[in-house]
Amino acid sequence: MTIETERLRDRVAAELIRTRDRTTLLTEAVDDGDLIRQHSPLMSPLVWDLAHVGNQEELWLVRDVGGREPVRRDIDELYDAFKHARRDRPALPLLTPAEARRYVAQVRDKALDVLDAARLEGRRLTVDGFAFGMIVQHEQQHDETMLATHQLRVGAPVLSAPPPPPGSSVTGEVLVPGGPFTMGTDTEAWALDNERPAHVLDVPAFHISRAAVTNGEYAAFIAAGGYDDPRWWSPAGWDHRQAAGLTAPLHWQRDGDGWLATSFGRTAPIVEDEPVVHVCYYEAEAFAAWAGKRLPTEAEWEKAARHDPATGRSRRYPWGDETPSPEHANLGQQHLRPAAAGAFPAGASPLGVHQLIGDVWEWTSTDFHGYPGFAAFPYKEYSEVFFGPDYKVLRGGSFGTDRAAIRGTFRNWDYPIRRQIFSGFRLARDA
Repeated sequence: MTIETERLRDRVAAELIRTRDRTTLLTEAVDDGDLIRQHSPLMSPLVWDLAHVGNQEELWLVRDVGGREPVRRDIDELYDAFKHARRDRPALPLLTPAEARRYVAQVRDKALDVLDAARLEGRRLTVDGFAFGMIVQHEQQHDETMLATHQLRVGAPVLSAPPPPPGSSVTGEVLVPGGPFTMGTDTEAWALDNERPAHVLDVPAFHISRAAVTNGEYAAFIAAGGYDDPRWWSPAGWDHRQAAGLTAPLHWQRDGDGWLATSFGRTAPIVEDEPVVHVCYYEAEAFAAWAGKRLPTEAEWEKAARHDPATGRSRRYPWGDETPSPEHANLGQQHLRPAAAGAFPAGASPLGVHQLIGDVWEWTSTDFHGYPGFAAFPYKEYSEVFFGPDYKVLRGGSFGTDRAAIRGTFRNWDYPIRRQIFSGFRLARDA
């Protein structure tokens, strides 16, 4: 065994353990009643997410990579996300909280044994520890989903974190020069199938906001009657605004002439210079039209986040190739809300675009699809079954996204009506 392989094993083990620590925090913060309760029909009970991450770990690491005997083959269908809609999961014969905890612990013990013995080369699924990285990212994605469930939970606050650092004056927009850049990746070891392959795109010059749209800016849109004027809304957006009765971002409520927002059980006045969060695609689209601008395309967003005009190469992150640190971005629920514009100057792009990674997922105008030459791996249900006009792409991660599950090429997607996710947006316009 080479030193490089041993270091990779150590890194994978550390990521598995670090990720499970977060899962434990999110599930131990509430009592068993809250674990089995469905806090919104849009979300699973927390106990379902807990056992589901264990089941995926068993399927891929214990059974596939390790070739070991199943721990609980009898529960595979219960925790298959494609067989049961979220709203239906509370009625299933799910594992109790105690059973779920025992199950994920048993699976983890076996998975670590598999890691000790696995060849991290040869087979595509295990090269560079890909299968283990896929499971780390899967669990972290469910951790963010569980964090969103905590936001929807009613009751006394159970999660806490220090406030984000203060911002600075970051306003206006920058010009991103036209020309080719490399989108996607062939070199990121744990990149998922929809991030591949790398391909060169010629993107015309455009302007993009240096910061995401803030609460204060969004409140001005509401004050100007933005929710009542169909001129700013697409036909589909206006239909949804009316049907859903949208009048403000999710979790906002009037307070005289101002606004309060509820975040993880605490209600306080909105912070005007922090990015607006919990808005759907249609709300973002309407604000952009009202402002005389538009949402960036996915390609524009990635060029702004990765392209280095001095060298012509695409970076892993806006600041370079270095793994995110707390100085670069607001990630991993180190803070429980977005940070004000300019709070992470070390994370800015070469052109001076701030906070493209972390804080809020940013809606783009692009439908979710595969890149030219896309090939599903290791299963179609990760990405391919979602391709098409029903889903819009979001980029950049949020304060609830872990560093292991975000990079300049990472792609998220959701229905344009979704607001329970930690979603915001920034603006663009043609040059």
